[in-house]
Amino acid sequence: MSRFNEIKDLILGLEADFEKFYDKGNQAAGTRVRKGMQDLKNLAQDIRKEVQDKKNEG
Repeated sequence: MSRFNEIKDLILGLEADFEKFYDKGNQAAGTRVRKGMQDLKNLAQDIRKEVQDKKNEG
């Protein structure tokens, strides 16, 4: 369940940057959003692998 909390924390941490980028046009915030989305993708992939491994064990 800690992995789920990692995802929530990552998303909540990006909220301000999303607002800065989309509402104010801040380009640096857009870069941070892109990096955060890449981190989210990698975390999701790790979780998928972990779930698959656990499912295959038993």
